[in-house]
Amino acid sequence: MSDIKSKVQGLEPNVQARNIQQMIKDTGNIYESLAIISIRARQISVDLKHELHNKLEEFAVNSDTIEEIHENKEQIEISKFYERLPNPVLIATDDYLQDEIHHHYRDQKRENFGDEA
Repeated sequence: MSDIKSKVQGLEPNVQARNIQQMIKDTGNIYESLAIISIRARQISVDLKHELHNKLEEFAVNSDTIEEIHENKEQIEISKFYERLPNPVLIATDDYLQDEIHHHYRDQKRENFGDEA
Protein backbone atom coordinates (compact mmCIF):
# COMPACT_ATOMS: atom_id res chain seq x y z
CA MET A 1 0.00 0.00 0.00
CA SER A 2 2.89 2.37 0.58
CA ASP A 3 3.35 2.60 -3.19
CA ILE A 4 -0.15 4.07 -3.50
CA LYS A 5 0.51 6.58 -0.74
CA SER A 6 3.76 7.72 -2.34
CA LYS A 7 2.20 7.83 -5.82
CA VAL A 8 -0.78 9.97 -4.84
CA GLN A 9 1.29 12.62 -3.08
CA GLY A 10 1.39 14.71 -6.27
CA LEU A 11 -2.14 13.85 -7.38
CA GLU A 12 -4.63 16.72 -7.41
CA PRO A 13 -7.23 15.97 -4.69
CA ASN A 14 -9.96 17.95 -6.46
CA VAL A 15 -12.31 16.65 -9.12
CA GLN A 16 -11.28 17.51 -12.68
CA ALA A 17 -13.01 17.33 -16.03
CA ARG A 18 -11.86 14.31 -18.02
CA ASN A 19 -11.68 13.60 -21.72
CA ILE A 20 -14.30 10.92 -22.42
CA GLN A 21 -12.48 9.75 -25.54
CA GLN A 22 -9.41 9.00 -23.45
CA MET A 23 -11.53 7.14 -20.91
CA ILE A 24 -13.16 4.87 -23.50
CA LYS A 25 -10.05 4.14 -25.57
CA ASP A 26 -9.67 0.62 -24.11
CA THR A 27 -13.29 -0.45 -23.72
CA GLY A 28 -15.17 1.61 -26.27
CA ASN A 29 -17.90 2.12 -23.69
CA ILE A 30 -17.98 4.74 -20.94
CA TYR A 31 -20.06 2.50 -18.66
CA GLU A 32 -17.54 -0.34 -18.86
CA SER A 33 -14.71 2.10 -18.14
CA LEU A 34 -16.57 3.49 -15.13
CA ALA A 35 -17.30 -0.02 -13.87
CA ILE A 36 -13.57 -0.85 -14.03
CA ILE A 37 -12.68 2.38 -12.22
CA SER A 38 -15.39 1.71 -9.63
CA ILE A 39 -14.09 -1.78 -8.85
CA ARG A 40 -10.54 -0.48 -8.45
CA ALA A 41 -11.75 2.41 -6.26
CA ARG A 42 -13.46 -0.06 -3.92
CA GLN A 43 -10.23 -2.07 -3.68
CA ILE A 44 -8.22 1.05 -2.87
CA SER A 45 -10.79 2.19 -0.31
CA VAL A 46 -10.76 -1.15 1.51
CA ASP A 47 -6.96 -1.31 1.48
CA LEU A 48 -6.61 2.22 2.86
CA LYS A 49 -9.23 1.56 5.51
CA HIS A 50 -7.49 -1.60 6.69
CA GLU A 51 -4.11 0.11 6.72
CA LEU A 52 -5.41 3.09 8.70
CA HIS A 53 -7.23 0.81 11.13
CA ASN A 54 -4.06 -1.22 11.72
CA LYS A 55 -1.98 1.89 12.34
CA LEU A 56 -4.52 3.40 14.73
CA GLU A 57 -4.91 0.09 16.53
CA GLU A 58 -1.34 0.51 17.80
CA PHE A 59 -2.54 3.49 19.84
CA ALA A 60 -5.59 1.76 21.31
CA VAL A 61 -5.70 1.85 25.09
CA ASN A 62 -7.82 -0.73 26.85
CA SER A 63 -9.27 1.30 29.66
CA ASP A 64 -12.63 1.08 31.35
CA THR A 65 -12.75 4.69 32.43
CA ILE A 66 -14.02 7.36 30.11
CA GLU A 67 -12.20 10.11 32.01
CA GLU A 68 -8.82 8.93 30.75
CA ILE A 69 -8.69 10.28 27.21
CA HIS A 70 -5.18 10.81 25.96
CA GLU A 71 -4.41 12.93 22.94
CA ASN A 72 -1.62 11.40 20.93
CA LYS A 73 -0.05 13.77 18.40
CA GLU A 74 1.31 10.93 16.27
CA GLN A 75 -2.17 9.41 16.03
CA ILE A 76 -3.60 12.77 15.01
CA GLU A 77 -0.94 13.20 12.32
CA ILE A 78 -1.65 9.74 10.89
CA SER A 79 -5.38 10.51 10.76
CA LYS A 80 -4.77 13.87 9.07
CA PHE A 81 -2.49 12.23 6.50
CA TYR A 82 -5.20 9.79 5.47
CA GLU A 83 -7.82 12.55 5.39
CA ARG A 84 -5.68 14.56 2.96
CA LEU A 85 -5.31 11.66 0.52
CA PRO A 86 -7.35 12.02 -2.68
CA ASN A 87 -10.64 10.17 -2.90
CA PRO A 88 -10.17 6.51 -3.98
CA VAL A 89 -12.22 7.21 -7.12
CA LEU A 90 -9.76 9.93 -8.15
CA ILE A 91 -6.84 7.58 -7.52
CA ALA A 92 -8.50 4.79 -9.52
CA THR A 93 -9.36 7.18 -12.37
CA ASP A 94 -5.76 8.34 -12.55
CA ASP A 95 -4.57 4.70 -12.52
CA TYR A 96 -6.98 3.88 -15.36
CA LEU A 97 -5.91 6.84 -17.48
CA GLN A 98 -2.23 5.97 -16.90
CA ASP A 99 -2.92 2.37 -18.06
CA GLU A 100 -2.00 0.97 -14.64
CA ILE A 101 -5.19 -1.07 -14.27
CA HIS A 102 -5.21 -4.38 -16.09
CA HIS A 103 -8.68 -5.75 -16.72
CA HIS A 104 -10.17 -8.67 -18.58
CA TYR A 105 -13.56 -10.26 -19.01
CA ARG A 106 -14.40 -13.51 -17.29
CA ASP A 107 -16.75 -14.53 -20.06
CA GLN A 108 -15.02 -14.67 -23.43
CA LYS A 109 -18.42 -14.59 -25.20
CA ARG A 110 -18.77 -10.89 -24.39
CA GLU A 111 -18.82 -9.96 -28.08
CA ASN A 112 -21.97 -12.10 -28.57
CA PHE A 113 -23.78 -10.59 -25.61
CA GLY A 114 -26.06 -8.40 -27.73
CA ASP A 115 -26.75 -11.15 -30.26
CA GLU A 116 -28.41 -13.53 -27.80
CA ALA A 117 -32.18 -13.25 -27.44
